[in-house]
Amino acid sequence: MPEGPELYLASLYVNKMCEGLVFSGAVEKSEVNKNPEVPFCCDAYCIKAQSRGKEVRLTLTPIKNDDHGKRKVTKHQSQQPMDVVFRFGMSGFFRFTSVDDLPKHAHLRFYTKESPPRVLSFEDTRRFGSWHPNGTWQKDRGPCVMFEYESFRENVLSNLSGKTFDKPICEALLNQKYFNGIGNYLRAEILFRLQIPPFVKARTVLEGLVLKDEDKNKVKKEITVLESTEKTRKKVVKVETPDILSLCHTVPLEVVQLGENGYAPAKGKYSVLQAWMQCYCVDGMNSLGDNNGRTVWFKGDPGPMVPKGAKSRKIMWKRQKDDHDYTDSKKAKKTRTDSTAKAKPVKKEENLKVKKENATSKTQNASKRQKTNTEKINAAPANENKPKTRGTRSSKVPPKTGTKTIKSQRVEEMIKTKRNSVACRKSATKGMPSAF
Repeated sequence: MPEGPELYLASLYVNKMCEGLVFSGAVEKSEVNKNPEVPFCCDAYCIKAQSRGKEVRLTLTPIKNDDHGKRKVTKHQSQQPMDVVFRFGMSGFFRFTSVDDLPKHAHLRFYTKESPPRVLSFEDTRRFGSWHPNGTWQKDRGPCVMFEYESFRENVLSNLSGKTFDKPICEALLNQKYFNGIGNYLRAEILFRLQIPPFVKARTVLEGLVLKDEDKNKVKKEITVLESTEKTRKKVVKVETPDILSLCHTVPLEVVQLGENGYAPAKGKYSVLQAWMQCYCVDGMNSLGDNNGRTVWFKGDPGPMVPKGAKSRKIMWKRQKDDHDYTDSKKAKKTRTDSTAKAKPVKKEENLKVKKENATSKTQNASKRQKTNTEKINAAPANENKPKTRGTRSSKVPPKTGTKTIKSQRVEEMIKTKRNSVACRKSATKGMPSAF
């Protein structure tokens, strides 16, 4: 999220908070962060900040004391002036607080020489940011689009034959070698104002801006640089017919004019910046993923160089109210989690009660079944002729009282009836007179 305007505002914030303050001691790094230690330790030093594109440089300058007293320094530490170059990543920013209010994700800390001391810290929640002790501006980055406009413009137009400009214009705008300070939301706003499809070849968009040597004087007459106050160091370029390169310069400066209210991650307020945006994460706009996986916001036709299988990404940025307070929202979330945590044991007790009730109902049903089975067994006629079996039958399995016993009784009855009929026939034949 932090782009050229945000890093410039961060440098203004550091200079404002650190003006007239004396810092002391060693620079502390959190144990969690994987960035290198800053080998600097001094009894008294001052801090000044400067930005260039997507980088911020803090200059630590020792202050000479009359008593010539020096703090004990280890072999790896230095008391010489040092530049620390920062790149903010996705969520980095500076914050100046008391020691008691030190942020949780303060990964690099500079302590003031006061009682009690205060802290200038680099806060980075997602840890994508980085810093480089004894660092310089990155060589692969081009001139700053805001404060080095003429060299920025010349750098782009003199390198149009490069492979970068074979890509879509939306991807070329994120190349910091030529557009140092332009990021995702700035490219959407720039292309939207000129109604340029994002997936058009960059060279075709920029070819008409190539200037001949004889035309350079005309450009100097058309472009007038107006310097404002020293606080903002703002430069505005007025062009008769604004092109994409001039908007790369003026659009970021519009964000700078919003001031701290535009991008204030420490306070959690982005409503002013959101109200300024015309295309990025705005309702009614289209979105697609580019070849680098970044979401491009635009309106209308995307252009002929859309990646294959690109799908729209309707991830909207939640609009915040002006009175939004980050700390209050955190407290609200904590109270919600506490309430749910307290409610969980009650749910467990209820579940235990339900389980106990189910268990008792099961045992009662089982006992009822056993009683009915025993009653059936007692009610059935006992078979005296059947031999006794060893062991006892389980109460769960009911005894078999059906067809075998009934069949044996029927067979015995049939045999008895036959015997009786035969005896009757014999007796009848004895009583009859013989025929011979």
